[in-house]
Amino acid sequence: MRYDDFRRSDDIEDRRDDSGGGGMGGGGGIGLPMGGGGLGIGTIIVLGLISYAFGIDPRILIGGAQVLNGGGQAPTYQTDRRTASTTKTGAPTDEMGNMIAGILGEIDDRWSEIFKASGQSYTGPKIVLFRNTTNGGRCGMAQSAMGPFYCPPEQKIFLDTGFFREVETRFHGCAGNACKFTAAYIIAHEAGHHIQNLLGILPKVTRLQQQAGSKAEANALQVKVELQADCLSGVWVNREEKKRPGFLEAGDIDAALTTASAIGDDTLQRQATGRVVPDSFTHGSAAQRKQWFMTGYQQGTVQACNTFGSG
Repeated sequence: MRYDDFRRSDDIEDRRDDSGGGGMGGGGGIGLPMGGGGLGIGTIIVLGLISYAFGIDPRILIGGAQVLNGGGQAPTYQTDRRTASTTKTGAPTDEMGNMIAGILGEIDDRWSEIFKASGQSYTGPKIVLFRNTTNGGRCGMAQSAMGPFYCPPEQKIFLDTGFFREVETRFHGCAGNACKFTAAYIIAHEAGHHIQNLLGILPKVTRLQQQAGSKAEANALQVKVELQADCLSGVWVNREEKKRPGFLEAGDIDAALTTASAIGDDTLQRQATGRVVPDSFTHGSAAQRKQWFMTGYQQGTVQACNTFGSG
């Protein structure tokens, strides 16, 4: 991926110089809510595994599962009270931060054009870069083990850049220079959740999940949300390629498809437990993720991304 001529966004909070301590322990593991709802350890393990795939904060999924299980109120989370004295705002100057600022700038520009064409205004998300753990505001603690996620009430994407190395080394989702485009695909996916938030899709799905009669039904709705975000990321790539011909390099699209396959629910479950439980899917299978990214990429319209109208 060529990104030298990308517009750099200043909508970035760089907290990577923060130690990430905050009294949460040095292990960097997920702060799973326990007790109250009485979730089985199998459910917690599955949801913990899904945290390695990017998307919604897994604690939200766990909280929803507890409510569906008859556990009453959603759990509360410890928040980080430290000051933001080490937070830097604006486009970072290091190589990784500079690339991310460029990706976000282009995402904002293309979606601004799409929204304007339909008579709507667009305000982009902010990206919070961190290491290990940081204050996620109204979404609780952001921890590296969660993978990147979008926090709807804050309209922020939380991203530990070490996740990109995880995709390459742990999940084998890309290799070499093509991993730059994989990073763009991941960020565009999270920005897709922001688009869903602006369009009122996320609040609507949340209400439907609360009304769902089973965890499987609620999970199925979440899968549609995630597949739509994959599709919307493909829409951005389509529009970006038209705006900047040549920004894609050989192997980039294949890298995105490899990543989509590597973090499909079935792939992750098979690697972790040796079996696949479709009712527990929250992001979609490898085949579904590849299919919907390519739908967005090939058609380049929001209308093509109606995962809720598909079977």
